[in-house]
Amino acid sequence: MRALNNRITRRIALTGAVAATGLLLAACGGSGDSDGMNHGEKPSASASAQAFNDADVMFAQMMIPHHEQALAMAKLADGRAEDAEIKQIVTAVEKAQDPEIRMMTSWLKAWGKPEAPAGGHGGHAMAGMLSDADMTDLAAAKGREFDRKFAELMIAHHEGAVEMAKTEQKDGKDPEAKKVADDVVRTQAAEIAQLRKILDRL
Repeated sequence: MRALNNRITRRIALTGAVAATGLLLAACGGSGDSDGMNHGEKPSASASAQAFNDADVMFAQMMIPHHEQALAMAKLADGRAEDAEIKQIVTAVEKAQDPEIRMMTSWLKAWGKPEAPAGGHGGHAMAGMLSDADMTDLAAAKGREFDRKFAELMIAHHEGAVEMAKTEQKDGKDPEAKKVADDVVRTQAAEIAQLRKILDRL
């Protein structure tokens, strides 16, 4: 009888261990499915992949280098800019455009598209982009001269960004891309108006 009891006890223990293992694996599986990274990234990537069109891709591919140049201009302000409002706009540009670059880069990755079109931007000129000579002249200026050049060049640069964003508003499909286009039009149009007022008093 004791031997039988021992066998029954061992069988119950074994069954319990198997059940516990099954529960542990199920818990791990459930945890993996609800993991922040998987839950946050995969659905959004899937949604973007279903929603985007060629206009969205072109918007991201063109706006990334456009924003990068704006950040390069803003970086030149350090130690050169004198006007308090110019410095304020520099901070606003850095705060807005660096996160947008990262966002647009993530879209292109989710869409399976390169950061730049094959063969470069080709015939798609990016409105408002500064030439190398413009950047050299800006880097050589200081104080009030820098402030004036920065304002003039950033107005043209922002106007180009607004033009591209309006094209995205009209032709794009992806909701996130269209929202960024809305933000670009709103914020950069306001900065253009502010920069023109700065020029009037410099």
